[in-house]
Amino acid sequence: MAVPGARATDGVTTGGGVVHVANLPKPAGLERTAAFNSDLAFTGDYAVGGNYDGFVVYDISVPERPRVVSTVVCPGGQGDVSVSGDLLYFSVDYPRAGTECGAAAVPTTDPDGFEGIRIFDISDKANPQYVAAVPTDCGSHTNTLVPGKDGEHEYVYVSSYSPSERFPNCQPPHDKISIIEVPLADPASASVVGQPVLFPDGGHQRTTGCHDITVYPERDIAAAACLGDGLLLDIADPAGPRVVDRVQDPNFAFWHSATFTNDARNVVFTDELGGGGAATCTEEVGPERGADAVYSLNHEGTSPELGFRSYYKLPRHQTETENCVAHNGSLIPVPGQDFFVQSWYQGGVSVIDLTDPDRPEEIGHFDRGPWDPESLSTAGSWSAYYYRGHVYSSDIQRGLDVLKLTDPRLSEAENVRMDEFNPQSQPSFPSSR
Repeated sequence: MAVPGARATDGVTTGGGVVHVANLPKPAGLERTAAFNSDLAFTGDYAVGGNYDGFVVYDISVPERPRVVSTVVCPGGQGDVSVSGDLLYFSVDYPRAGTECGAAAVPTTDPDGFEGIRIFDISDKANPQYVAAVPTDCGSHTNTLVPGKDGEHEYVYVSSYSPSERFPNCQPPHDKISIIEVPLADPASASVVGQPVLFPDGGHQRTTGCHDITVYPERDIAAAACLGDGLLLDIADPAGPRVVDRVQDPNFAFWHSATFTNDARNVVFTDELGGGGAATCTEEVGPERGADAVYSLNHEGTSPELGFRSYYKLPRHQTETENCVAHNGSLIPVPGQDFFVQSWYQGGVSVIDLTDPDRPEEIGHFDRGPWDPESLSTAGSWSAYYYRGHVYSSDIQRGLDVLKLTDPRLSEAENVRMDEFNPQSQPSFPSSR
């Protein structure tokens, strides 16, 4: 039986018990080729999908039949998303003439251009409401939700990079992140309360800010991927994160993102070699570049330390017209085990056994043929996350894919139910069966 929404020319292949159960194309208003689908966040029976031109709210109460509940057209580039209760945080990384959704694009040299975080109220999923806009230096490439300790505030860590003397709102050295404090009783008054410098010595020569940060609030730690550096942060004070360790790797071109194992004994960093637009999953590039790097966390000293363990690279070589590199993923919540699902752009989705951090291996996959067999173009899975029994993949061009994992080793994950899931604000799950 054909998967709803799939095209006969997609050339879908799967393995290891991965079943493709649905595809929902990009909705009207967000369907431009240049309007890339980006990140995902989850709340209850809904997924929110970011897009360079806005976002879409999906009803996923029946995963085999996802449907669009609402579409918000609000261009600004990147469209990274986080959800918290009735609030949605949306990253704007391309400057606009004003904060309103219909504002025109302006050059980065415009001192009045807006970049940063837009805040929406999504209590009515069919009719999201714009609440506020908070400008941040260099805009917002990604954002990470951090709960407050008092229950009255929460924080958004804003990562951005690539400053220039020509950009009035993005001046070098940009060796910091922006922290937005959100009073939950009055989110419209959200504001930047800190810009901690993470690289007082300048960091690696490629480091001009951070790309993404994953926090593990229950353990007061975070892993920051900052172009040329990987950082471990202490976030016991959410408004004042503190660097406790830093690593560099000559095989890493672009430290992109991170995920902790549930016990926080290991962390997986990703290298976005080629910035996501290159064909790096080839025999010529090899297994140690454009890959994951697994680091152990030594907790025996006064503060945790990172130690390299191994690389993982997609084992299925892709063609020269398929952009492919390590990208966003999440744990599959099997108690006592470390399984990971991850997007690889046109390399598809990989299911990985990380239980032995020295020998990670692929145990399942979902892949398609090239978006354009004749020329290299940007397409494929931007993010792939496990939520409530299924994997949801945000495909840059083809929309939302839903996958079912039938490998019996993963079946216990179906018993872990989350009411909300932001992959970059990592929750814990039961550690034993």
